[in-house]
Amino acid sequence: MNYWLLKTEPTDYSYDDLVKDGKTVWDGVANNAALICIRNARKGDRAFIYHTGGERQMVGIAEIISDPYPDPSQDNPKLMVFDVKPLMKLSKPVTLSQVKAAKKYLGFPLVKEGRKSVVEVPAEYWKDFLKMSGTSEK
Repeated sequence: MNYWLLKTEPTDYSYDDLVKDGKTVWDGVANNAALICIRNARKGDRAFIYHTGGERQMVGIAEIISDPYPDPSQDNPKLMVFDVKPLMKLSKPVTLSQVKAAKKYLGFPLVKEGRKSVVEVPAEYWKDFLKMSGTSEK
């Protein structure tokens, strides 16, 4: 299983919207580096949902429920998407400030490549962030 972080502007689509919808197509990604991440994701992988904008924090966990496929709303086979469903809200959010405060994460794409909308999360960091949030994964 791989782990990811998916960024979203909460005024456009929040974790609560994902919970309300039950599942969604994770689309709107055009950055080549982020598209590589989408192409590498697989059904069953887990992802933190990260709110951008004024929040800048991980707020929930989702499961990727499909392998990547071409975005059906676009006429470009390079633009890939996958489907996600909510798993759980974090007990407490993990903020960008918390992540930046630890030197260990200085090379993590959330810190180093701030504009990248989909990033891989090493398994060790996944466990660290869960611990920071006070959340036990199911």
